[in-house]
Amino acid sequence: MERLTPRDFSEGHLRRPGTWVVAFLADWCPFCGAFRPSFESFASEPQGASFAVGDVTDEESPLWERFGIEVIPTVIVFRDGRPVFRRDGRPGEGLGAEDLSEVRSWLVS
Repeated sequence: MERLTPRDFSEGHLRRPGTWVVAFLADWCPFCGAFRPSFESFASEPQGASFAVGDVTDEESPLWERFGIEVIPTVIVFRDGRPVFRRDGRPGEGLGAEDLSEVRSWLVS
């Protein structure tokens, strides 16, 4: 799965056309490690969207502040570069497969 870096974003926007579902994950985060297989499985389903990981492994990454990320994993849906839907992780829990159902519902609507 493609890993996006701060260079792929500009002032709160993704520099890509179309619909993208981006999971902001860090390699050191156990909740991200638990969530990633669900996200990859979700990404393998035909959704009419592209999927990527926003790499926030570096705690100094500007993506933390740029998107106001406080808990990871966090999933943001971008449409033509603009964030249009967001599901933040819950402290001490992260996100689960059930959270992706809400993302799926949003993509279909």
